[in-house]
Amino acid sequence: MTTLLDRPADAGRDERSARSLVDAVFRAREISIAGALALLVLGTWISNPRFLDGQGVKDLLLNASILVLLAVGQSVVVVTRNIDLSAGSVVGLSAFACGKFVAGTDHGVLTVLLLGVALGVGCGLVSGALVSFGRVPALVVTLGMLYIIQGLDYWWAQGEQISADDIPEAVLDLGSGGSVIGIPYLPLIAFALLALTAYYLRSYRSGRELYAIGSNPEAARLAGVPIRRRILAAYAFSGAVAGFAGALWLARFGTVVADNAHGWELTVVSAVVVGGVAITGGTGTVWGAALGALLLTTIGSALIVLKVDAFWQGAITGALLLAAITVDRIVSLRMTAALRKRSARHGNGA
Repeated sequence: MTTLLDRPADAGRDERSARSLVDAVFRAREISIAGALALLVLGTWISNPRFLDGQGVKDLLLNASILVLLAVGQSVVVVTRNIDLSAGSVVGLSAFACGKFVAGTDHGVLTVLLLGVALGVGCGLVSGALVSFGRVPALVVTLGMLYIIQGLDYWWAQGEQISADDIPEAVLDLGSGGSVIGIPYLPLIAFALLALTAYYLRSYRSGRELYAIGSNPEAARLAGVPIRRRILAAYAFSGAVAGFAGALWLARFGTVVADNAHGWELTVVSAVVVGGVAITGGTGTVWGAALGALLLTTIGSALIVLKVDAFWQGAITGALLLAAITVDRIVSLRMTAALRKRSARHGNGA
């Protein structure tokens, strides 16, 4: 009788121990990414001290901000064992739509941001509904949405370019003019959304349920998790962030065309996976994804400063992506083996 009563407690201890192991592994991943980023910045600064002057640091933060935002939105989808390949096209559509809306007017910043978010939510809900309720594979749905949104954007733009001269000054100030204690608005906005999302995922039941879905969908269903609604919400959030990022793209660059952020889909996914969010779902943090985004943008800036061919940025990104997926697979196999050994010892002890 004593053994039977002790088994649930032992199982709980094993589960907590396994979770601690997972957390330790991904904390180590984040620390290693931060270390690689620091070495990259240091090496580039030694080669060219202007890399870390006031304007250089400001440019690094501004260049990374939009990718960090997209990585946060993508992470929420990826932890559910899904993917959103339409993020870049949503940014392009939102940027052009917001530019078209405010060109030659005195519309305020809030109106522009709300328009971008609304467009993104609409796109995200379509993708999320097809994936969650239609049960169409996420890769197929979001790839199709990518081409649909791009087609609509090109059809609407008809080669038109919206110039920064037509954009209200208040909107442009949000992108690069204004700052708080010397820090531009964009990095502060990105950090605020990053911190809020990380807190939600860690502290709220619905946030933790996203990880449960990615870890084991069947177990999550048996535990009463509303899987379809959670996945729909994840896509709506990713779309909202992408639409928001599109509005900020307009504020950052002023001049927009139909193919803004073209090809960013894979860059965003790469940042998320390099940052330690497992492509198979269930593990990783938005902090790691943000570090991955910062690392990739810093690599691009460093190559320019070092006068290295831009081709190598894509090659390095691909190599990092393959390395991250390999590490995730090795860690997953080792943890599975460790849990099986613990389970076997527990069964023998019974």
